[in-house]
Amino acid sequence: MMIPMNPFAFLLPALCFFGMLGSMASSQPIDGMTVTSQGIKNGVIDLKYGKHGTHFLKGMPDYSLPIEIHNAPKETQSFAIFFEDRDAIPVARFSWIHWVAANLTASELEENASAKPAGRFVQGVNSWASPLLGSAKLTDAEASRYGGMAPPDKAHVYEMHVYALDAKLNLKDGFFANELFKAMKGHVLAEFTLAGSYPASL
Repeated sequence: MMIPMNPFAFLLPALCFFGMLGSMASSQPIDGMTVTSQGIKNGVIDLKYGKHGTHFLKGMPDYSLPIEIHNAPKETQSFAIFFEDRDAIPVARFSWIHWVAANLTASELEENASAKPAGRFVQGVNSWASPLLGSAKLTDAEASRYGGMAPPDKAHVYEMHVYALDAKLNLKDGFFANELFKAMKGHVLAEFTLAGSYPASL
C-alpha cells in the first residue's frame, strides 16, 4: 500500500532547525535590569527575615533581606526600594509597606543592611507606624527602616520593587512613600519586581 506523501514533510527539518534556534535563543541572558536575593529560594523568603526569625524591634521583625542588582542602566546614579504586601489589603484595607529606601549607590546590599545604613542610603517610614496598630505602633523614627513579614491569616506574597534612577533624590530619613514616588517622577530608568512568599504559621 502506498502511503500518501505529506505535502509538509519537507518543512519538518527546517522547522526543527528554527525551533532549536529559538530554544537556544531563549536560554540566553535577558538584557535588562534584574534583582536577586540570597534570602529568597524557589519563591520563598527565608524565615529569618520575618516574624519567624530572631531579630525584632518592639515586636517588628527588623532583619532585612540581602539584594543584588544586575545590569542596571549605565546612567544610573542611585537606586530606590519599595517593599510591600498587597495580600494585606483584605486584612488591613491597604497594601502594607515593609521597607522604603532611597539613594542607594551600591548594586548590592548585605543582609541586615537596614540596621546599619551608615550613610549609604536613607530610609522612609513603614506601616509598622500605622495608627491602626494602636498602642503597638512604632514611632516614625523607629519605623524608618526594614519592617519584616508578619502575615496574620495565611501565607502572603511580598513584592520588592527596585528602581534605577538617573539622580539622587532630595529625601532624608523618615520620609513617606508618597514623597518617594513624587521625587522619582521623571527619573526612573528601569525597574524590577522581586517577589517571594512568607508563611503565617510553621
